[in-house]
Amino acid sequence: MIFLETERLTLRRFTVDDLDNLVALDGDPEVMHFITGGRTTSREELETDFLPAFLSYYERFDGYGFWAAIEKPTGDFLGWFHFRPPPDAPADEPELGYRLRKTAWGKGYATEGSRALIHKGFTEFGVRRVTASTMSVNMASRGVMEKSGLSFVRTFFQDWPDVIEGAEHGDVEYALTREDWVSR
Repeated sequence: MIFLETERLTLRRFTVDDLDNLVALDGDPEVMHFITGGRTTSREELETDFLPAFLSYYERFDGYGFWAAIEKPTGDFLGWFHFRPPPDAPADEPELGYRLRKTAWGKGYATEGSRALIHKGFTEFGVRRVTASTMSVNMASRGVMEKSGLSFVRTFFQDWPDVIEGAEHGDVEYALTREDWVSR
């Protein structure tokens, strides 16, 4: 099922057939650098934990969840986006996130998909505020957030299960309200 299309991307629901795509994505230490310090995710963990969690969002939240990003011209799996309420947050304040293969980095796909999800959220889902966060030192992700219209809100510190270089600088939160989005 196609969820959203942009000029170059199709965002669709994940299926159990996407396991190999996720294994390839999370099996790249560079992709996982700012998430786990480069530790890859096992096939078993993806199959029994992550993929079922992705699939469960479609039943729990109408319009929210994790979306496989497919390059239109080639049909290649590029990674994923998520647009969903984080735990303990109101449903009208979803969190935006993305994880793309190295081959998709620096080509504007993350910004293109993010802008499309933000637009859909504000125009179709009654979203009040979109948030996103990353490590302070992850300048590429911060750039995507800024190009997508989000503004810096704060720096915060949290405990992570993995030691990641740069964690001592904390994480950053970015956000965009409906009012600010409309006035742009």
